[in-house]
Order: sequence, then structure tokens, then C-alpha cells
Amino acid sequence: MKKLFKTGNRLKSILLLVVITMLSVSKSNGQSIKPSNSGYAPVNGIKVYYEVFGEGKPLVLLHGAFYTIDLNWSQLIPELSKTRKVIAIEMQGHGHSPFSDRKLSITALASDVAGVMDYLKIDSADVAGFSMGGSVAYQFAVQSPKRLRKLVIISSTYKTAGWLPVVNGGFKNFKPEFFDNTPIKTAYDAVAPDKTKWRPFLAQMFAFAEEPFNVGDSNISKIAAPVLVISGDNDGLDKVELMKTYQLLGGGVSADMQPMPASQLAIVPSQGHVSLMMQTATILNYLNSFLK
Repeated sequence: MKKLFKTGNRLKSILLLVVITMLSVSKSNGQSIKPSNSGYAPVNGIKVYYEVFGEGKPLVLLHGAFYTIDLNWSQLIPELSKTRKVIAIEMQGHGHSPFSDRKLSITALASDVAGVMDYLKIDSADVAGFSMGGSVAYQFAVQSPKRLRKLVIISSTYKTAGWLPVVNGGFKNFKPEFFDNTPIKTAYDAVAPDKTKWRPFLAQMFAFAEEPFNVGDSNISKIAAPVLVISGDNDGLDKVELMKTYQLLGGGVSADMQPMPASQLAIVPSQGHVSLMMQTATILNYLNSFLK
């Protein structure tokens, strides 16, 4: 029985690795554009890499775990930057941003986002985050409410309990060698300032993923900015908890009997955590409509 249990956990780990790999190869086919500005912002004792595209109202993009700007956003940036000033950030240890021994937490990462905005002299912006980036975006909304105009959360949650148990348990059996010879490793090697930090980075991320977090129901209910929540119908989020989140944001009412809430909830059918981010046209349509 114990052997069967261990085998089941290993299969879950392998399947999750397949998911990560699929995401990493879902990048744009020739749609990437060069940033008009890029560099490192010195914030909170570390250096955070950023890229700026286009002109207009600022929109900050926050990537998912293990990702780079290119892997997560390359399909969307060319379109979004036609009418917006898009600021894409690579969080601590990811992509071009150097590895740091500073403990990872969503509070620290949210503070880094505010620091990058300070460095670029951006008073306020719309913020969109996918997966881990969505959790950081929720925290940013709580820590820096006056810096936020509108918030977009893609396949993410503000608390550990927002994920299904199978997702929360997925990283427990991960080993660094699982990532060898994957597109994620290739992407890291292509841009990381110190490639020898790959294993320490993975260890740091595994520890970060296993530590429970919760921005707090009361804090979420106080978010004044309009929020668009996009989820796949089978993306690993607990849909009961997701509905509770939407209610905290003012949704889940009968709009025939009272005003339509400022926040919105979109459940995209037949989509998982992987495939949802690959639905470029769908996500772009939601973003453009909501951010106008």
C-alpha cells in the first residue's frame, strides 16, 4: 500500500512537470517584439529586471512561477502594447533577475513591484498577474491600494486553500533533476546572469511553494479597485473558494435587482491551468474590455 502511495505521488509530480513544460513551450511563434526600455531596478536590497513596451496608460504584468517575461507574456505583449505602456517584471531569481538569498514571500515580491514602479516614476497602474504572479498581485492590491487602478487575476488565488489539494501537494515530491533538459531550464540558461544559481533557485522556489499563504478575506473585501478574475473551469482552483472570492470583491449578486458590480468573473470552459494561458485571443478580449 505504501509503495502504491509513493508511486501515485511520483506520478503526480511527473504530471505537474509535464504541465510546466507545456506552459514553457506555449510561447509565441515569432510574435515577440523588442522592448523600448529595459534594465534593472534596485529595490529592497535586490535587483529586479523589467521591460517596457508601447505608450499609454501603464499596465504591469506579473509572471507565474519559474517563468520569464517571454515564456508567460510574449503572445499578449505585442497586442497590449499597441494602446498601453506595458511594464513586464521578472521577479526575484527569475529570468534576468539575479538570485538572492532573501526569503521569498508574496509580501516581499509585492513590495518589489511597488519599488519598480517608483524607479520608473509610475504613480499608479493596472496590474495583471498569472498564477504566482496573481497571488503577488492580490498582495500588491492590499499593500499599495493607492497605486492600483484595476486588477486582473488569471488562474490564481490569494490563499493556499484556494487551490485544490492535489495542486497544493504537487510540489512535495519535486526534485531539482526533474527540471533538467526542460524548456524552462533552457530559458533560464539563456538569460540568467549567473547560471550556477539554477539549483539554489529551484530549492528556494520549492520551499516557497510549500509554505502556506493567505492575504486575508477581510483584506480582499477592502480592495476598492475593480477586479477581473479569469479562471479555467478545470485549472486547479477550488471553484467554491473562487466564488467566495468573487463575493468578497462585490460580485455574485442579482444584477437585475441591483447595480452590476465593478468586478468581473470569467470562467473559460474546457481549460486547465496550462491551456488557459494559451488562449491568447480570449484573454486579450477580456483584458481589452475590462481595462478600457
